[in-house]
Amino acid sequence: MAKQDHDGKRPSKATASPADNEARVRDAFRLQAEWCRNLGSPFTSLLCALAAENLDRSTLVGETILSWEGDPDAKADSVPLRFVGALNGLVRKGRLPELARFYPPNLLPDGEALWAAVAGALTTAGPEIEPWLDLAPQTNEVGRSSILYAGLCWLWAHYPLPMRLYEVGASAGLNLNLDRYAYRFGEDTFGAAGSALFLTPEWEGEAPPNMTPRVIARSGCDVAPLDAALPRDRERLLAYVWPDQAPRVKRLNAAFAIAQHHPVHVERRDAAAWVESHIGATPAWGEMQILFHSIAFQYFPTASQERIAVHMEKTGASATRDAPLAWMRFEADPELDKAFSLRVRVWPGEDHLLALGDAHGRWVKWMAG
Repeated sequence: MAKQDHDGKRPSKATASPADNEARVRDAFRLQAEWCRNLGSPFTSLLCALAAENLDRSTLVGETILSWEGDPDAKADSVPLRFVGALNGLVRKGRLPELARFYPPNLLPDGEALWAAVAGALTTAGPEIEPWLDLAPQTNEVGRSSILYAGLCWLWAHYPLPMRLYEVGASAGLNLNLDRYAYRFGEDTFGAAGSALFLTPEWEGEAPPNMTPRVIARSGCDVAPLDAALPRDRERLLAYVWPDQAPRVKRLNAAFAIAQHHPVHVERRDAAAWVESHIGATPAWGEMQILFHSIAFQYFPTASQERIAVHMEKTGASATRDAPLAWMRFEADPELDKAFSLRVRVWPGEDHLLALGDAHGRWVKWMAG
């Protein structure tokens, strides 16, 4: 998804001194290095750690980054991911051959040698790197479909009704095709047998009910949607996949292939306004409406978060067992330190903690009965 705190452009209003801005940028790179290490990307972790210590103002790119006046953190402008995405995108295009020699699948390089190559790229390819800094990072991590599909199976077991899916922060809409993927949860296989995308997260706990949810409609929104049918949009999504995580690249390419046959419309719109105009607009007896998102809600403006919550409560108040409403969220859990949880609020009904999971879908701990 695209970060939604602003339009992705560089903020123009200063909020701190230049020294404070630079310190916050370096801290953001250090924190991103830690996250990348924890999420299994030693190469991107090294790159971020090197940038935190070695970026300087001798190039236009360095000056732009160190002078960043907005919030460079991963939950806001994600400046480190803009930077590493730019480098990866240009390496993938063959524009930085000297730097590419240090990129996976090559072995993890010496830090000093890697940074020397990065510094060369900042000098020679600055005009090509600069536009990437204006772009909010875009991700469409299809590995998250594992935990989301398990949630659909749980919902179908309790409310066996045709489902209308609505996703906010949908990016290219790849996770809206989740019922068209195949899965292994524990010892059981789920989903579309023979699918080009077979997701096999490490599984802990019981498997969810082995059901086949019936999806009759699906749609999404994003402030900056991408089109999986366009090569440039596919390349942009691939640029933000950390280059030493080849399975993620493989998954994404498989999802692209499925999307060619099953395109999903993603509307360019603010999440709150879209939810208000779609959820509950045409309630139908004998159908279930499901709003979902995955590691997206934290990027929405606070006002949009509140509007969505109010609308869901208001709409849910009139839901019935024959026309239920669900809100499925795979997000950072404020009650669980550095953990992501799958929770689903059902009307009529209550909120349920279904599972914990890895941000990229590597593992799932199922907790529902």
